[in-house]
Amino acid sequence: MTKKENIKTYTLDEIKAMRAAGQSRTDYARLDAMTDAERNAVDPEEGDFDWLAAIPGIPQKEQLTLRLDTDIVEWFKSQGKGYQTRMNAVLRGYVKAHTKTAR
Repeated sequence: MTKKENIKTYTLDEIKAMRAAGQSRTDYARLDAMTDAERNAVDPEEGDFDWLAAIPGIPQKEQLTLRLDTDIVEWFKSQGKGYQTRMNAVLRGYVKAHTKTAR
């Protein structure tokens, strides 16, 4: 059996029924007693781990404020969803074209 075959989906009503029937292994009483801060706290053993960094080949992203000409931004947006990714690809292409490698 593959991982995909192990995935089960439930509607909210099915989950509520399972919970009411005591069929869940989740300790809801413990979860209900926790504050949002406790539920969202980082496990000290895990640390503040960046999971994307663990995937080979995925470059790290940096959030920044960048001022671009309005017409440039509007053109990229007019191309549809994912305009920031396309802008990044154009910049990456420019960097590759202007980077001298020792290969």
